[in-house]
This record gives sequence, C-alpha cells and structure tokens, in this order.
Amino acid sequence: MAVADVKNYTLNFGPQHPAAHGVLRLVLELDGEVIVRADPHIGLLHRGTEKLAETRTWLQTLPYLDRLDYTSMIPSEHAYCLAVERLLGVDVPIRAQYIRVMVDELARIKNHLLSIGTHALDIGAMTMVLYTFREREDLFDVLEALTGIRMHGAYYRPGGVYRDLPDRMPKYTENKFKNAQTVKELNEARNGSLLDFLEDFTNRFPGYLDEYHTLLTDNRIWKQRTVGIGVITPERALQKGFSGAMLRGSGIEWDLRKKQPYEVYDRMDFDIPVGVNGDCYDRYLVRMEEMFQANRIIKQCIEWLRDDSAKGAGPVITDDHKVAPPSRAKMKGSMEELIHHFKLFSEGMHVPAGEAYAAIEHPKGEMGVWAVSDGANKPYRIKLHTAGIPHLAGVDELVRGHMLADATAVIGTIDLVLGDVDR
Repeated sequence: MAVADVKNYTLNFGPQHPAAHGVLRLVLELDGEVIVRADPHIGLLHRGTEKLAETRTWLQTLPYLDRLDYTSMIPSEHAYCLAVERLLGVDVPIRAQYIRVMVDELARIKNHLLSIGTHALDIGAMTMVLYTFREREDLFDVLEALTGIRMHGAYYRPGGVYRDLPDRMPKYTENKFKNAQTVKELNEARNGSLLDFLEDFTNRFPGYLDEYHTLLTDNRIWKQRTVGIGVITPERALQKGFSGAMLRGSGIEWDLRKKQPYEVYDRMDFDIPVGVNGDCYDRYLVRMEEMFQANRIIKQCIEWLRDDSAKGAGPVITDDHKVAPPSRAKMKGSMEELIHHFKLFSEGMHVPAGEAYAAIEHPKGEMGVWAVSDGANKPYRIKLHTAGIPHLAGVDELVRGHMLADATAVIGTIDLVLGDVDR
C-alpha cells in the first residue's frame, strides 16, 4: 500500500482578519494547529514616503511623516525635524524643546493605550478597549486644541513648533445626547488652559492605570494567552535589530532618551522598565510601566512650562525666517516679512549640502531619519528607519512552534503599523 503524501496546510491570515492589524497578510504554514512557518507579505499599504520626499520641499515633506504611523503621528515628525535641524545648524528654543518632549510623551501614552486595548480585544478581553479609548479621547482633545486637528497635526517644524500652547481648552456644549448637568461635569477640567487640563489628566491617569492592572495584569485568561508566548532571548532580540518594548521586554535596558538624550530628556527624571522572560506578558508590563513613566515626564514638563520667568517664557520657534515663517502680525505689517513668508511656503528653504541621521525613541521603538541634501529646496534622499520593519521580520521566529491562536497574541505584542513598514 502506497504511503500517503502528507503536506502541511497553508493559510492566509489576513489582510481581512480582524486580528491581523491594519493590512498585514501572513502566509502561515500549519501542521495541524501548530505554526511551522510564517511569511509576512507587505505591499498592501504602500505610502511611498521616501520617494515622495524627493519631489516636495523640505517643509512639504513634513506632513507625510505623520502618515507613517497613524497611531503615533507627531513623534515621526520629531525625528525628521531633528535631521533637518542638524543639516541647517539651527538651534531650537528651550521652550519648544520642552513642548516637544511633553507632546512626545503624550503620544507614547496614546500609542500604548491603543496597543494594549486592541491587543486585549484581539485575544478575548472585551472591556479593556473601552477603558483605554476613554483616555485616548482626552489626549485627542489636547492635540486638537494644540494643532487644530485630532491626528495629522504637522505641529513640529524645523526650528521648533508651529505655535505656543493655547490658553484655553475647547468645551462640550449641550445637545440631544448630553444634558446641562453632564456637560458641566465634562467641562470641569476644561475651564483653564491646556496645561491646566493636562495637569488634571496627569493627576487622574495613575488611577486609570490601576484600573487596567485590575482588568488584565492578574487576569487568569490574559496570562494563559500571553505568558510564555513569543519568547525571544536578549541576545536574539539584539541580533534581530529589535528596539523599544520589544527589546526591553527581553531585559535589555536600551532607551535613546537615556542613552543618547535629545531635546531636554537629560533633564527629566524617569526610569526605563525592562522585562525578564521576553514573552508577550513581559512586553505588556513594559508598556504599562512606560505609560506611568511618560506621565512623570509630562508632569515635569508642565511644571517647567508654567514658569513664566526666565525659564518658561520665550519663543517656540527659531527667528531665522529662511527656516521658519514670521508671525502673522509681522507678515501683514511688513513687506520684507511678507516676502519671507511667501518664499518659504512656495519655494521652500534651501538646506546646505550634506547628510544627517537623527533618531528618537518612538513609542514603537527606534525611529530614525537619514536626510541627504544637495543644497536644493528639496531633499535629495530621505531614508526612514522605522521599528516595525525588524519587528515584522521577526514574526516567523516568534510564532514558530506556537498554536494558530497564538499568532494573534504575537501580532498584538509587536504593536505593528503597516504604514511605516511599507513606507
């Protein structure tokens, strides 16, 4: 009797699968329910950012960096601005540096809230996402007050930030869904400035973190789905080029904010959380603690920015009008300033020939921008190093030997966004 030719079953996991984040397609080779091989297929969300930059001015390229990671938009702008500033040799005012650090940490909290909330939802914890999205709404309101738009703000500019912090927060109004009493309660924290609202948020947030810990950290089912899943050793994590929580979850204390400080991170008091086992559960704990540490940093920035003496007051962008536009009032009152404004937004700035690399500790890991200039008003080359690429490349190793259902847990723990992978 002939021996049957047994072949492994091949399954398309995504791009329509609810647990395949964004537009990820994994081609899984299965032996029963055990994953033998995982082949990530990309190309379903092609942004073309690096090539688009070559046909746009240095300023026009900036908003495209927002589109790389649609869960943490503004930090991507930060890396780009740092690279351009190094080429220009421009100094960023100290007040703008504090604002950048504060907004970066708000983005870190916002990113991790989405990451943990949806990760929990993917593997069966239905309630968590409702809690995390509640706090994200407050942070979106902050971004809207700051930039005029909830997501793609184009707030950071070479030389500083677009404008100073607003002195008021938008308020809720009565409608058919919210009565006067509800609106009054919602607006209690919104009667002052943006900093007042943020201070109230930072005071409330540790209590929210406690709620998340109650829901998940000691939850029996959550631990069954994450403990011992997607384990990677510290040595292997380094070899694979992991960064952020993916590296720190394996016990390696690497954080650009501490190791290669930029802006005013060297003035901040915060800790770097690390894991022990390098599994999904440890990476979850690292992200939870990162939110707490980000909250500490925001508090320190608020304290400094509130000081209207020599420390806190001052400009938020460079006064070099070949790099940054003059104020609206000056532009409307002086022909010279009007010409500066027109030239900057039509022709753009001419960046000295050279190349520069700048990296930041993005919520997802190390985000770097390599910018090359030939002296023109457009980048000659832009190359992006985003954390998602090495992390996605490690999927095969992380899921191999695990059950099919564990692929969902591994995708969630990586915190993937395909916009920065297929850039």
